[in-house]
Amino acid sequence: MGIGPRFGTLLTVLVLAGSAALGGCGGDDAATSTAPAPAAIRLGALVPLSGTNAQSGREMRDAAQMAVDEVNAAGGVLGRKVELLVLDDACDPGTAVVKANDLVAQDITVSVGGYCSSATVPTLKVFRDAGVPMVIALATSTDLLVPKYDSVFLISGTVTAEGVFAAQAMRRMGSKRLVIVNDGTSFPVTLGRTTAEAAAEPGVGIETVATHELSQGAPSYARLAKQIVGEKVDTVYFTGYYGEANQLIKDLRTAGFDGRIFVGDGATDGPLLTGLTAAQTKDVYGTALMMPALMPSLAEWSKRFAQVTGRQPGAGGPESYDAVKVAVDAIKRAGSVDRAAVRAAIAATPDLPLLSGTVKFNADGTRENPVFLLLEVRDGKLAEIPAG
Repeated sequence: MGIGPRFGTLLTVLVLAGSAALGGCGGDDAATSTAPAPAAIRLGALVPLSGTNAQSGREMRDAAQMAVDEVNAAGGVLGRKVELLVLDDACDPGTAVVKANDLVAQDITVSVGGYCSSATVPTLKVFRDAGVPMVIALATSTDLLVPKYDSVFLISGTVTAEGVFAAQAMRRMGSKRLVIVNDGTSFPVTLGRTTAEAAAEPGVGIETVATHELSQGAPSYARLAKQIVGEKVDTVYFTGYYGEANQLIKDLRTAGFDGRIFVGDGATDGPLLTGLTAAQTKDVYGTALMMPALMPSLAEWSKRFAQVTGRQPGAGGPESYDAVKVAVDAIKRAGSVDRAAVRAAIAATPDLPLLSGTVKFNADGTRENPVFLLLEVRDGKLAEIPAG
């Protein structure tokens, strides 16, 4: 005899209930099984890992990873591990935009990269539209501030502050007539302009005779060097990067220029002196961001870095390390990975003590009390000229 619909339904319910009960009786194993680990909190960094600035990009990547590893070794943040996603922007604006979108697609909470300003500026809108706050490690152009985004924070001092620092150093050395050379990209152009403005201030008294633009990667700047010699100046300030700085120094000395040659921080963080003679590097100076090898205050950190990477740290590492620490501190204080909450926490960073000193941000996202060094070539190496 067949089972009627009502009885069939009742039997099905009883069987399912019995199955659930049996499953409950064997639930000890389920109760004691390990729950999946919560997803890692992702930070993203765009740095140059190819091209002429690759050395600086590697310093940034390794220092940022070291900071992440230290955070994870201490238990992570909010009960979760931190993961660092690093992509190569090659200091190219178009590449940077593509890679910024890639990082957004991978659900990063904070962007902690940024080396070349020319590649960082076009990523501002990408990250802003996605609600991702940016703790920019090394890019310093005031172009970064033009959109007035409240989600952009600079670890390093702005190019304006560096321009004032450079002009004051030149004044102390007796400079009177200055030529500025840039490479046509965002940071070098802005540094040149702000230096010229600072040089013209009352009490500084340096005349900027001319501003020239050179082409990145050119094999020779001999024609430009000859033109500069004809302008009869006592100081040249090249505000671009080390690849071009090295060649320009050679060509200036070959052309007979025997005055002071200053380079900006984009040139002091790489192989600036490679292949240059003592005569060529006489009266060569640099304005720089943090350089671990020249800063006793970073000796302990430098030792840890060397143990992790097998090499001594170069320029760019401390700021990149600090960018990660600022991001993690903000996530912890925000109590979540909600990007808006994290942005607000970064803005309210309360005098956080880090490698680059106490970190606190102005209302426009710039750094209070930025660190700059004045360097000279001494015994074939860059050395700090003490403040004052």
